[in-house]
Amino acid sequence: MGKIVDDGRWRMACARIEAMETLPPLYPLRLERKLDHRLWGGSRLAAWLGLPQPWPTDLAESWQVYAENRVLNGPLAGRTLAAIARDYGPALLGTLSPRHYGHDFPLLAKFIDANDRLSIQVHPDDAYAHTVEAHTGFHGKTEAWYIIAAEPGAGLVYGLRRATTPAEFRQAVAEGRLEELIHIVPVQAGDVIFVPAGTLHAINAGILLFEIQQKSDLTYRVYDYGRRDGQGRLRELHLDKALAVLDFRPAGPAQVPPLPLAPGHDLLVACPYFALERLRGGEYTLAPQPTSFEIHTLIAGRAEIAGETLAPGESLVLPAARDACAVRLSADALLLRCYVPDLPNELWPRLQALGYDEARIAHTIRTPSPGAHTR
Repeated sequence: MGKIVDDGRWRMACARIEAMETLPPLYPLRLERKLDHRLWGGSRLAAWLGLPQPWPTDLAESWQVYAENRVLNGPLAGRTLAAIARDYGPALLGTLSPRHYGHDFPLLAKFIDANDRLSIQVHPDDAYAHTVEAHTGFHGKTEAWYIIAAEPGAGLVYGLRRATTPAEFRQAVAEGRLEELIHIVPVQAGDVIFVPAGTLHAINAGILLFEIQQKSDLTYRVYDYGRRDGQGRLRELHLDKALAVLDFRPAGPAQVPPLPLAPGHDLLVACPYFALERLRGGEYTLAPQPTSFEIHTLIAGRAEIAGETLAPGESLVLPAARDACAVRLSADALLLRCYVPDLPNELWPRLQALGYDEARIAHTIRTPSPGAHTR
């Protein structure tokens, strides 16, 4: 018989199996939200979430589902989502995400209230984040926005009006005239915006939105309208890093057209990192999905999901290892569902079976563009 070489992997595998045998079964997880205060925030988000008064005047974001958020309910209460992902692996995460990110929880779901316009910024992709920014533990940042409310005339910065060179871009920033190059997109409630890594963007004042994104807080600020922080200092810019990841081509379409999957159920956008769906009032049965966890966030009405009741502004994480579950929505409900999609083997064939042609599907399923943010 050949010699058996134990390099530690066998012992580690056995230890993980033993640990799994002692862990409680997974269940729908409620998380403690993380509130983020910034100078462009306001008081609307606190009121919308039903937070106790007095409301802060600078509440900008609520991180609903994030790796470092702690569980509020059940036997795993007090543990972070990151720790649970490490312990349970595919039982929580599903089979798709671990192929790329190991046992890291890969997505972040949040609300954003722009009481003032945000800085004009850009995010890196995985290749840049995992090399230049590897010390942060973050991934690249592709994101999508669902507009919950928008004041009349509100809009977004989305990409460039025309093709631009790094030198021209740098000069425009130095001379305070970047606004001449940017593309502005008006928005209204219900719009869906897809923002791939490398896209210059900013949320302007008067917009409340839900964001689903890769797990990342890597933001390269390139223009901030000369604003100063609470200590009177100009906020830091990150121009060199921004130029390394920015897509200098003209902006493509910002809004994504939905694809109806069934009455009251729409696919809003999908990419290799996440899919975003919308469910309106009614009753649904969600089949088991061993490929991915799910994030459910209620925007309006009332919802009962797998026995858990949600109010507007609340989120729930369903583990991948689960049975079919019932979703009951009040007549006025609007629920957003996020997950990691199997694009080639599940989602694309499903849409084809519904009769959509490839061109129509490609408007809603977005994949990275060749040549973008690869400088």
